[in-house]
Amino acid sequence: MDDKNVLIKVNNLKKYFNASHGLLGKGTVCCKAVDDVSFYIKKGETLGLVGESGCGKSTVGRTMLRLYKPTAGEIIFNGTDIAKFNESELMPYRKKIQMIFQDPYASLNPRMTVKDIIGEPIDIHNLAKGNEREEIIVDLLQRVGLNKDHASRYPHEFSGGQRQRIGIARALAVKPEFIICDEPISALDVSIQAQVVNMLDDLQDEFGLTYLFIAHDLSMVRHISDRVGVMYLGNLMEVASSKELYSNPQHPYTQALLSAIPVPDPSYTQKRERIKLEGEVPSPINPPSGCKFRTRCRYVMDICSNQVPELKDIGSEHFVACHLMK
Repeated sequence: MDDKNVLIKVNNLKKYFNASHGLLGKGTVCCKAVDDVSFYIKKGETLGLVGESGCGKSTVGRTMLRLYKPTAGEIIFNGTDIAKFNESELMPYRKKIQMIFQDPYASLNPRMTVKDIIGEPIDIHNLAKGNEREEIIVDLLQRVGLNKDHASRYPHEFSGGQRQRIGIARALAVKPEFIICDEPISALDVSIQAQVVNMLDDLQDEFGLTYLFIAHDLSMVRHISDRVGVMYLGNLMEVASSKELYSNPQHPYTQALLSAIPVPDPSYTQKRERIKLEGEVPSPINPPSGCKFRTRCRYVMDICSNQVPELKDIGSEHFVACHLMK
């Protein structure tokens, strides 16, 4: 890997939360939402991040954006570690890193017009005023498939897909380099999802953007991502190019996830092996020792309970955290 082509790099990132427990919630326990995660994203590429609900993928994105303060680790953006920056030091980076949120209903202020929603980050960073500000807003609306007339309306007057387009326009308003897409299509109708994903693809080409695309729909992640990372209980299990991961998955968890993807071919569906995971996902408050996936793995060995597997490169930048990999 050439570091010159890397836009953002995460090293040993941890994010722990204190959770209440016991009678009347008087005690506290540690919830390890993200536990020692490392990866990189090259300039202009899309890294997909997938996994079951509660695996920590959204927490990774919010910590990278510094909406959450990291418990430990590095977040290196363009060669600078921003993990320990205070708010004033982070201000210049707020322009460069933006987020598209999952819920288009909750992420837009219902009391603000579309013009004010998109214009707010422009005002915060003093990027434009007057007619220039208006022109930027109208241009952004057109780029996301809306028009000038929509600028004076309020969020409740739009459909879910249109609201997400407004959220995308807001993220683009400060001309960012890196956008974290936190399940941007999961709350949308299936008929709209492909439209939004194709639009994100086009915007990436047009503006030279870099994406972290967080999702649980593996078929959609395959379409948009250059590389894909698979998370389980706060850890990365496997990272590889999209083509390699889907054609040659190595981790038992990845194999199980991919076997569950619906295929519109009944004859093929009957032939392929459906890998069913036994048991429930353990709690991040009390995770298993060693490999966190061992309690649901059909290949579990003695070493799995004693030693945490290292995320190793098995060739061609295909990384796997599993003791089966020699």
